[in-house]
Amino acid sequence: MKIVADDKIPFLKGVFENVCEIEYLPGAQISNDILKDADALITRTRTKCNEESLKGTSVKMIASATIGYDHIDTQWCEANGIKWTNSPGCNAESVKQYIASVFGMLVIEKGWILKGKKLAVVGVGNVGGRIVKLAEALGMIVFKVDPPRERKEDQEKFYRLNDIIGEMDIITFHTPLNREGEDKTYHLCDSLLLSKMKDTALVINSSRGEVVDGEALKKALAEEQIGAAVLDVWENEPAIDKELMNLVWLVTPHIAGYSLDGKANGTMMSVQAISKEFNLGLDNWEPNDIPLPKNDKLTIDCKYLNTEQVVANAFNQTYTIKEDDIRLRMRTDEFEKQRGNYPIRREFKAFSIDLQNTSDKPVKMLESVGFVNVKKIN
Repeated sequence: MKIVADDKIPFLKGVFENVCEIEYLPGAQISNDILKDADALITRTRTKCNEESLKGTSVKMIASATIGYDHIDTQWCEANGIKWTNSPGCNAESVKQYIASVFGMLVIEKGWILKGKKLAVVGVGNVGGRIVKLAEALGMIVFKVDPPRERKEDQEKFYRLNDIIGEMDIITFHTPLNREGEDKTYHLCDSLLLSKMKDTALVINSSRGEVVDGEALKKALAEEQIGAAVLDVWENEPAIDKELMNLVWLVTPHIAGYSLDGKANGTMMSVQAISKEFNLGLDNWEPNDIPLPKNDKLTIDCKYLNTEQVVANAFNQTYTIKEDDIRLRMRTDEFEKQRGNYPIRREFKAFSIDLQNTSDKPVKMLESVGFVNVKKIN
């Protein structure tokens, strides 16, 4: 048996070598010729899995170590007997950390008070659900927007985006990319939607670049129709619009889900799926020895900080979104390189935090957003 795998998938090397042949290649180099004699493909979003790359090959299964799967032509694969799997929820906690860092920057850099702010979470799946809990723990007023779930569920309260958009302080997108149909999300955030927003509103997109109409957003920002935007994903990646980038408050190169924890989860889910399909004996494999961050033990002096400022400091000491922003602005042409060589980033659970000169309130709030080792050291 032979597997072809993207060489940027972490923790994978050494896993299959004793049970089958495996070849590692950059995602963009995985082509029809390469896959001719492959039984399985382990991939990320940069490898298009469609008729062009798969027709005439011996591929029987594709495992994507990512939450998204719009790089897979699922209809063609299913019609041609090729099984496929993605890794739902693998990086959900990582994206939550990314959004938390944005919230932290709103407090630290823009002086916002988050409590009472109105937030629309568009797409309430594995990722969006975590954003809802994060925002509610911070005292924000959350409006959930998810038409597919709304049609299926009676218990949950959902809203229509057009009905609430004019009231929102923040709109964050966590949808798949659907180019057509009832739940079309292509250019969901278009000129009409932007025109209905408050002139102080913040738009965040960490889902898929095409969910936001880049030209419309550029115009809205240039004309100050809205307050600001944060973009992790872009139309035409990696050839991003530099004019748009220069108007956006925080910019990153499609790395919201790039914590090592999230990557490890995606690899684990892919390995286990391939193992079960081909009976390789790795059904319970998990990566170990995930590197710790340089500073996994944090101390925050809370003497002159309110609770939101304490939490914002914790968010931004565990992941500093501004560093990714600066790196992309300085080397915009290295979009793919920055993704491929992304520095170690660990999620909240990897850190311990000591709080000096504080009450119990910041401790409880940090625990409610996902930190597991927080204590007062007064």
